[in-house]
Amino acid sequence: MKVLHFHFGKDGGAERFFVHLVNALARRDVEQTAIIRPNRLWRKDIEAVTNITESNFRNLSLDRLLLPMKAARMARTQKPDALVAWAQRASELMPDYRGCIKISRLGDYPTNLRHFKNTDVIVCNTPGIGQHVRELGWTRGVEVISNFTDTERVAPVDRAALKTPEDAPVVMSMGRFVPRKEFALLTAAVAKLPGVYLWLAGDGEERKNVEKVAADLGVTNRMRFLGWQKDTRPFVAAADIFVMPSNHEPLGNVILEAWAQHKPVVSSRSEGPSWFMHDGENGLLVDIGDADGFASAIERLINDSVLATKVAAGGYATLMSQFSEDAIANAYLELFKRKP
Repeated sequence: MKVLHFHFGKDGGAERFFVHLVNALARRDVEQTAIIRPNRLWRKDIEAVTNITESNFRNLSLDRLLLPMKAARMARTQKPDALVAWAQRASELMPDYRGCIKISRLGDYPTNLRHFKNTDVIVCNTPGIGQHVRELGWTRGVEVISNFTDTERVAPVDRAALKTPEDAPVVMSMGRFVPRKEFALLTAAVAKLPGVYLWLAGDGEERKNVEKVAADLGVTNRMRFLGWQKDTRPFVAAADIFVMPSNHEPLGNVILEAWAQHKPVVSSRSEGPSWFMHDGENGLLVDIGDADGFASAIERLINDSVLATKVAAGGYATLMSQFSEDAIANAYLELFKRKP
C-alpha cells in the first residue's frame, strides 16, 4: 500500500500525532511519501520511514505555483492508494487526481469548505468537528477517526536537575505558548497554591507574557520553563498532576500523553475533553477561564490520593480502550482501501 501525505504544520500536538501515525503505518508495511515544511523538529522522527519533500507552500512564492503541479505529477507517477492532506492549508494542494481516495484530515474546526474542492472524505478526530463540517454544508464523506499516542511508560527525569524539591507537588502542562492554551491562567491558579511547582514545556509568542504574570504574582521561583523537548514523557512521568487549561481544544493530545504515564488530569471543559472525559471518573473538569476552579481541582488531587489514583486509572483505561494504535491505524488502512 502507498500513501502520499501533504503536511504544513509547525510543532505541536497535531504534528506529534502525524509522527505517530506515519510510524504506525510504516510498521504495517505502508510505503509513504510526505511533503512538509523545511526545518521541522520532527523531520528526523519520520525520515527513516518516509520519503520527504520540503516546501513552505507560501503565498507569493514560486512554490505556490510549482508545488501543485509537482504534487499532481507525484500522484500520477507514484499511483498511491490514498492522498492525505493534513488540515485546511494542505488541502489546497490536493490534486484533481481520480486514481485513489483523497482524504483531508482535520484536527480543528474549519471556518469554511473552500479548501476541500478535490477532497473525497474529511476525517475528523472528534465527532464535534464532524458535525460542524456537515453543518457547513459538506455532502461528501465524513469519518471520525481519533488520535493515539505512545503508551510506553518511561522513567521520570530527576527533579533535582530542574531545581524542584522531591517532596513538592508538581503540576505540568505543555504546548505552544499561544493565548488559547491559557498558560497565564494556569500560572495564576498555581500561584494560589503555596509550595506547588509548575513545569511548562514548549515555547512561543505568549511566553514573555506568562513569565510576566509569574513575576507579578511572585511565583517565578516555582516555575520551570522547559522549552521544546524532543520527548516530553520523562517530564510528565516526574510530575504529579497534568493540567490542560485551554479555552479551545478540539481534542487534547497532551491529555492522552499524560494518561499514558498514569497521571491524573485536570482539563478545561473545551470541545475535545468534553467528549471523552467524565468528571470524577477519568479526570477533573473545570469551566473555561476559571482560575479558582483550576486551583481547587489541583488542590483536591494533591490532598486526596484515592481520587488521584482513581482518575489516573480511569484515564489510562480510556486511553487503551478508545485511543489505541491498532484501532486507529486499522481504521485508516480500511479507509485507504476505499474507492473514490
